[in-house]
Amino acid sequence: MLLLFTEYLAKFYSGFHVFQYLTLRGILAAVTALLVALLIGPRMISLLSHHQIGQVVRTDGPKSHLQKSGTPTMGGGLILVAMGIGTLLWADLSVRFVWVLLGTTLAFGLIGFYDDYLKLVVGNSKGLAARYKYLAQSIAALTIALALHGMHQMPSETSLYVPFFKTVAVPMSTFAFVAFAYCVIVGSSNAVNLTDGLDGLAIMPAVMVAAALGVFAYVTGNIKFAAYLQIPYINGVGEVLIFSATLVGAGLGFLWFNSYPAQVFMGDVGALAVGASLGTIAVIVRQEVVLFVMGGVFVLETVSVMLQVASFKLTGKRIFRMAPIHHHFELKGWAEPKVIVRFWIISFVLVLAGLATLKIR
Repeated sequence: MLLLFTEYLAKFYSGFHVFQYLTLRGILAAVTALLVALLIGPRMISLLSHHQIGQVVRTDGPKSHLQKSGTPTMGGGLILVAMGIGTLLWADLSVRFVWVLLGTTLAFGLIGFYDDYLKLVVGNSKGLAARYKYLAQSIAALTIALALHGMHQMPSETSLYVPFFKTVAVPMSTFAFVAFAYCVIVGSSNAVNLTDGLDGLAIMPAVMVAAALGVFAYVTGNIKFAAYLQIPYINGVGEVLIFSATLVGAGLGFLWFNSYPAQVFMGDVGALAVGASLGTIAVIVRQEVVLFVMGGVFVLETVSVMLQVASFKLTGKRIFRMAPIHHHFELKGWAEPKVIVRFWIISFVLVLAGLATLKIR
C-alpha cells in the first residue's frame, strides 16, 4: 500500500525510490508491526481481563503454574493484527506469495480462535474436538499447498532441496509436493502450539526462525545472490522477507507482554497461525529441511509428546515426568525462566546452523 504511494511520490522526488529496497521495507515492516503490537497490547489485555478470558491451568502440571490461572489468553490476536497491518503497508501486494501467507495466517488464526473461544468463553474445557480441529487444519493446509503448486512458474518452486548438497534437487510430482507441503504446514502449526506452554518459550524461537527464513527469502528472490550461493532462484519470493519481518516485529511486541511473568498468553489463535506461517514460508522458499533444523526446539517438543503417548500406550510407563518436555525439566527442579532461556539459546544455535547451510555446500 505504502509502496505504491512512495512510487507515486518518486515522480516528484527521486529520494522516494529508496523504498523500493527490500531491506529498508523489511526494517520498516518489523518496526511497524512492533509498534502496533505495543500500542494495542495494553488495550487487548484489558479487554480480555474485563471479559474474564483467562488461562485454565492443568492441575497435574507443575505447582508453580497454578498462580497463572486466570491470566488473559488469546493474546496471539495482537500478533496477527500487527503482522497484517505491517504486511499490507509495506509489502508489494501484487506478489502472489504475500496473499498466500496472509491467507495462511488468517485461516489458522480462525481455527485457533474458535478453539480458544469454545474453551474460554463457552466453557467447553476440551475446546474444538481434536478430529475437527485436525480436519480444519488439513483443509486449510491442503488448500495452501494446492494453491502454491497451481501458481508455480518454474520447476525450482516444486523441487525438494537438501542442504549442504548444491546439486541435490529432487523434482516432486503434484501429489508429492502437496503431501509434503501439507505435512510441513500442519506439523509446524501443531509444533509451535505444543511448545507454547511457558512464558515466552514459543514466541522467541519463532521470531528467530522467522528472521532466518527472511534471510533465505531475500537471497532466494535475488538472482545474483541465489546463483552465488547455489540455491534456487524464485521470482518474487523476496517479498516474503516483508512478511517474515512483520512476524519478527509482532513477535517481539507480544514478548513485551508475554515475558516472565506473563501478562497475557498467546492461545491457539496465535500459536497455530504463527506455526503455520513459518511452515508456509519454508515451503515457499524451498527450505523445509532447514526449517526442521532451525525449529529443532519445536521438533523436540513434538517428539517428546509422541514418545510419551506411545510409551504409555504400549508399556503403561512414561518416559518423561510430563510432556511436552519443557514440563519435564520443570518437574526436575529447573526454574521456569531457566528452562525458557536455555531453550532460547538452543534455538539460537540451531538457527545459526540453518543459516550456515547457505554457504556450506
